Amino acid sequence: MRRFIETDIAVLGGGPAGLAAAMIAHEKGAKVTIIERDFELGGILQQCIHNGFGLTYFKEELTGPEYAQKFIDKVKASGIEILLDSMVIDLTPDKTITAMNPEMGLMKIKAKSVILAMGCRERTRGAINVPGTRPAGIYSAGTAQRLVNMEGYMPGKRVVILGSGDIGLIMARRMTLEGAKVLCVAEVLPYCSGLVRNFVQCLQDYNIPLHLSHTITDIRGTDRVKEVVISEVDEKWMPIPGSEKIFECDTVLFSVGLIPENEISLKAGILLDKTNGPMVNEYLETTVPGIFACGNVLQVHDLVDWVTKEAERAGENAYNYVSNLDRGGKLLKPIRTIPGENVGYIVPQRIDHLKEEKLVQFSFRPKSPDKDCIIEFISRGKIFDKRKSKHIIPSEMLNFQIKVNPEIVESDITIHIKKAPPKVTQEEK
Repeated sequence: MRRFIETDIAVLGGGPAGLAAAMIAHEKGAKVTIIERDFELGGILQQCIHNGFGLTYFKEELTGPEYAQKFIDKVKASGIEILLDSMVIDLTPDKTITAMNPEMGLMKIKAKSVILAMGCRERTRGAINVPGTRPAGIYSAGTAQRLVNMEGYMPGKRVVILGSGDIGLIMARRMTLEGAKVLCVAEVLPYCSGLVRNFVQCLQDYNIPLHLSHTITDIRGTDRVKEVVISEVDEKWMPIPGSEKIFECDTVLFSVGLIPENEISLKAGILLDKTNGPMVNEYLETTVPGIFACGNVLQVHDLVDWVTKEAERAGENAYNYVSNLDRGGKLLKPIRTIPGENVGYIVPQRIDHLKEEKLVQFSFRPKSPDKDCIIEFISRGKIFDKRKSKHIIPSEMLNFQIKVNPEIVESDITIHIKKAPPKVTQEEK
């Protein structure tokens, strides 16, 4: 029984990011080991039985399990080492992993490179301080999704959902299809925080009310949820007295955001950004050399297709690192990326290697929705690239490949999302 494993690249997580990264690194010629804590590969996709996946990457519409299975089949056929039911409990800067599973007990895995692909977790009721009692019937939307889609249990019959993120919208439809009555979805923001298609297909198509600028101000019940009170909020998200609405229900679902899962990253001494994802360079390499990050552990994505593409870059970059391939001259001082007007965060947070002009993939999200925008990439006070976007919303990630030339970009890069100037008509000319 092996207790010590040596590998070129260890991939932490067997979800869509880990599978795509592992497959690319294996195809390049690296010895790869996937470490997954669940009993099967596929990650969160296994409980996402609705369709809408794969339109960008596979050019066809798939369910979550169908999307995952395409990669699972490839990985299993490739002979990549897979450790299931295996919990990683430590990662050191020298890329030594401590893990354990029922078969092998405590294991040490020594890797030349590590790819972080642990995904994300849901914010809970406690994270947003919702008041009230603590009866049965309170779930995160993802937990309810797993109960219904994988375990075959119905969480309740009369449901109130807090948060209009994609999981909350999808579960509003799912619970309705299973016979529950979804009384409403409450959203603290003045706009829906999920994808437009999910708002239309999951709420409008089923006549489920969406109360914008509202939050839960009380949960009542002893053994089981009996009532939920929602209230309108002002511009500072404070409840407005007298705006209360009471719903008799037995279940509350929370869909109030996702947080990258980075406890293991912190153990390796990796610096995290304000998003709770690792700070990375243009090669998706963290602040610890040879450790890369991709997927929802790096930034919460809206489409799994973007997760796959990002993970494939991480897998290729990890292979290049292990193979000691030239990545370009290392800058004495990294070029930082700085979120500007209406930009929440940017990945990568820095550019470390810039010997000659190259394409850099930038991913970021707007802070608030807008129309007819200009996205400006600025260095030393000069715009070196700009793009147009007709419609932006925080729920949709923006992805651009931008040429970065060391002769033009010599210092920090700031990205702004600005309102495009109004078009001048022929009469005004």
